[in-house]
Amino acid sequence: MNSEAQVPAADRAASEATAARSTLAGVANAIPPHAWFCVSAVFHYLGPAFAVLLFAQVGVLGMAWLRIATAALIFAPLTRPWRVLARADRSTRLLLLAFGTCLAVMNCSFYLALDRLPISLVAAIEFVGTIGVALVGLRSRRNVAALVIAVAGTLLLIDVKWSSDPAGLFWAFLNGALFVGYIVLGHRVARTGIGIAGLGTAMAIAFLVVLPIGFSEAMPAFSAPRLLAAAIGVGVCSSVIPYICDQLAMARLPRASFALMLSLLPLTATLIGIVVLRQVPGLTDCLGIALVIAGVASHKPAST
Repeated sequence: MNSEAQVPAADRAASEATAARSTLAGVANAIPPHAWFCVSAVFHYLGPAFAVLLFAQVGVLGMAWLRIATAALIFAPLTRPWRVLARADRSTRLLLLAFGTCLAVMNCSFYLALDRLPISLVAAIEFVGTIGVALVGLRSRRNVAALVIAVAGTLLLIDVKWSSDPAGLFWAFLNGALFVGYIVLGHRVARTGIGIAGLGTAMAIAFLVVLPIGFSEAMPAFSAPRLLAAAIGVGVCSSVIPYICDQLAMARLPRASFALMLSLLPLTATLIGIVVLRQVPGLTDCLGIALVIAGVASHKPAST
């Protein structure tokens, strides 16, 4: 009698799935973590830049809803968040709940800021918070200088032109604060060993949080196939590709190294703003962006 016939189909499928995950994990580990970060750096702002172009058809919160819903639906069959939560201990569940809530509110505030302000300014404000956290965790003259430089650059970017939009600045600074939470919580999730499964679970939680917020604005997309396809593409570019790459990088990079590489992101945001949104910065804006990049690159975060 064939021994394979004696193995239940469900067991064979589970074994094949485990082998496939092991193969993918081997491929992921063979690629340097810095490469994963570079991919994330591109898609971190490419997706949102395309989202801005859809705000008029779907609405800001509608796009945030579609972005999170797309990611949650893609991750769900791959990571099975219900099983992750069932097997996790209390502290891990609380961590995933905090991470998911952070993702939901961060994405909404990010889009609300992009609706009012240039993407380069929103990106610059995101990274001032990372230096502030470094100053709290590791006080030094170097970090004080880094914070002063980055804040000076942000003030140049804000200028008089954008200071008359307090709502836009509020959402931008809220997004910046939550981005710090994303880095801290994301690192903790990556170091627990659940990695992508934890990310998928957090995204499912984020979907539950945002479900009542942007559903009504997202409705027009369901009657327009091209618009829905574009919104799904934004979700993949914004919340699937970069978040997976972040987890793969965070799992192998110390927080200090990851924080240092964040200095690339304001530049990436500016270049994408120029190419996709035609938001060409002036000389003062370029100086402000350069100061933010210098501040992020020169600060010294804690190594834990």
